[in-house]
Amino acid sequence: MAGKRIRCPDEQPPRFGSGWKMEETSVRKRREDEKSIQSIEHKTTNLQKELGLFSGICIIVGTIIGSGIFISPKSVLSNMEAVGPCLIIWATCGILATLGALCFAELGTMITKSGGEYPYLMEAFGPIPAYLFSWTSLFVIKPSSFAIICLSFSEYVSAPFYSGCNPPQVVIKLLAAAAILLITTVNALSVRLGSYVQNVFTAAKMVIVVVIIISGLVLLAQGNTRNFENSFEGTKLSLGAIGLAFYNGLWAYDGWNQLNYITEELRNPFRNLPLAIIIGIPLVTGCYILMNVSYFTVMTATELLQSQAVAVTFGDRVLYPASWIVPLFVAFSTIGAANGTCFTAGRLVYVAGREGHMLKVLSYVSVKRLTPAPAIIFYGIIAIIYIIPGDINSLVNYFSFAAWLFYGLTIFGLIVMRFTKKELKRPIKVPIFIPILVTLLSMFLVLAPIISQPAWEYLYCVLFMLSGLIFYFLFVYYKCGWAQKISKPLTMHLQMLMEVVPPEEDPE
Repeated sequence: MAGKRIRCPDEQPPRFGSGWKMEETSVRKRREDEKSIQSIEHKTTNLQKELGLFSGICIIVGTIIGSGIFISPKSVLSNMEAVGPCLIIWATCGILATLGALCFAELGTMITKSGGEYPYLMEAFGPIPAYLFSWTSLFVIKPSSFAIICLSFSEYVSAPFYSGCNPPQVVIKLLAAAAILLITTVNALSVRLGSYVQNVFTAAKMVIVVVIIISGLVLLAQGNTRNFENSFEGTKLSLGAIGLAFYNGLWAYDGWNQLNYITEELRNPFRNLPLAIIIGIPLVTGCYILMNVSYFTVMTATELLQSQAVAVTFGDRVLYPASWIVPLFVAFSTIGAANGTCFTAGRLVYVAGREGHMLKVLSYVSVKRLTPAPAIIFYGIIAIIYIIPGDINSLVNYFSFAAWLFYGLTIFGLIVMRFTKKELKRPIKVPIFIPILVTLLSMFLVLAPIISQPAWEYLYCVLFMLSGLIFYFLFVYYKCGWAQKISKPLTMHLQMLMEVVPPEEDPE
């Protein structure tokens, strides 16, 4: 015993034999893995909390301002029939978007899972409402939004070539389909290319907004106020007309419900997030009101309603001979908004797929491109189907009905969780009257147009949503054997055809 050398636990054993080589390799691999994990954790920590209040406001403004302000003024005015009520609608839409965003800020800091309304509805009401939201978003909300923006793009691109008359519908629809194919291809091929496109077009849309507002203010200073005299004359209001005017106005504010996604990257988010909302959305509201005022400085209400592309008409009357910049930059703005819609597609489907609520293949990632190619291509196909029979106004009504049904249900879930989930931490807590008011307004927006001005698009939307229940009970709840036999081979075939794999599990 006295002659035997005792080896310390940390000391390496003698280097001989294959056993040592295997042990050495295993130890080295473990150490490399530990270093890699520590490096990843360190990088992840460094990437967080880099956005201040000003950055948050810029993100809000850049997210909301898109194609809506160039297509909605005409629709809002057609329902209100006078300048005064039209401007009031734009201001009220901004207030409603601000209140809704504050409610979503509370939800986003209380339930920190990704997927938008999906985890909020799951927490508040259970799997069926959450599934119906993901189903409706997949088949109605996201693709119809994509189709509306691309139709807006095609109208503004074609308008200069058909001066004095409306472009043929065939031309508009073909251009819109081409835009959908182009954007879908760009985002399916490369995340980086899609982000570059987004950055360039975001800058372009802010340029045209500033140009229109400054031109309008100059015209006002020169005394062009004739179209604002007797601004409430001829107003004919009804609940249905007010609801439809809100649909079109709120379409221009779409994106307010996405603001809680910046929480993890904001410095001091519990202070800066509500401040960014309170400053950012009213700033957008001011821009929208000033742009409408600019339109009315050069066009009467009748002329605005007769214009095929409002901003193009404004440019022809104010900026000639440089009026060509208006349709060019509006086209950039709308294509940027469409690219942003497509760029963010797939996250909701991924979350729903992870819960077993959607076909897994729609949440897969391309092996070569590292993009959610199946989800992006699916959105593109559904959007093209929508533009064939639809026009912008009917699609806006279709989109808004479905969107505000679930916005209202989600914010009602906030009220419910105040009583059923008292144990959840609420770093941001809005006064209870705000979610109650937004819920009541959402109910009005959903019911008023149906009661006073029923249209086919509402029926189609309801049928689409209810059809989701069939798929839920077959594929999710009961997991019928024959249904699984159909879905599994389809998933495997698409996986091999498109060279896609399941994404890594979300740590949440």
